[in-house]
Amino acid sequence: MNELILELSELNPKDFFGHNNQNFDLIKKYFPKIKLVTRGNVVKAYGDIEMLNEFEKRFQMLTDYFKRYNELNENSIEQILTSQSKADYQSSKKADDILVHGVGGRQIKAQTPNQRKLVDLMRDNDMVFAIGPAGTGKTYTGIALAVHALKNKQVKRIILTRPAVEAGENLGFLPGDLKEKLDPYMQPLYDALRDMIPHERLESYIEKGTIQIAPMAFMRGRTLDNAFVILDEAQNTTHAQMKMFLTRMGRNAKFMITGDPGQVDLPRRVASGLKEAILVLKQVKGIGIIYLSDKDVIRHKLVKKVIAAYKTIDN
Repeated sequence: MNELILELSELNPKDFFGHNNQNFDLIKKYFPKIKLVTRGNVVKAYGDIEMLNEFEKRFQMLTDYFKRYNELNENSIEQILTSQSKADYQSSKKADDILVHGVGGRQIKAQTPNQRKLVDLMRDNDMVFAIGPAGTGKTYTGIALAVHALKNKQVKRIILTRPAVEAGENLGFLPGDLKEKLDPYMQPLYDALRDMIPHERLESYIEKGTIQIAPMAFMRGRTLDNAFVILDEAQNTTHAQMKMFLTRMGRNAKFMITGDPGQVDLPRRVASGLKEAILVLKQVKGIGIIYLSDKDVIRHKLVKKVIAAYKTIDN
């Protein structure tokens, strides 16, 4: 009897095979002439060579689907295992406004007119500045665009960075090594990625360097090719930091710079590199700039009211 061994790489077998192996049991029903055994992330198939070849092809289609949409259910299994071509089972999932299918198949898309403008700007330009207050979806939308580009092989890696400015807190007094001290600054970036990429795959991407999350100081001296790069909290960059970052851009790169000029944590008399860059680059062709407002806030409804209230004393 012929044996075929398949391994689920970068996938959680429990998510792929479903609760109580219900997905795996359904797959077995479509291949009654093959004996299928699973242990951990390994699937072993025994049977006729022609049937094993067909099973291997269909199993690859199932894993490709799961990697793309982060879900697998009875309907999708049936479509994939009975379809004539790959396009047949993907057509029902196509939608121009969906940026990425997150964990559990959640559809992540731009939710406000300005967020949709941001998506369009990013498609038409290689560098975009997204300016606006907290909660307007600047970073989240940017990371969704980056994950979309990676999944569609438009770039080979994602690089996310922030200036590690001590906003009233002292890094030196925090416990741990440099990475442990800096991770709290990077936590919002990790949170967004965890919404969009299953845990095992995300850990694999980070381990391999496909996704890199680092403070701005780590950007110095690098040329960033074939990458979607996001500079978050850019209002806390200095003139020198912003110039250094913008000149890291390499071939086939997308740069997105997000920030809120109203939340600068730099020392007094230190000019924000973001404010300066917007003035200097606003007429440069190929660079897009979009301003989001409290109308784009998609957090709790009170956040809009908080922003509006603070405007009365900040202006």
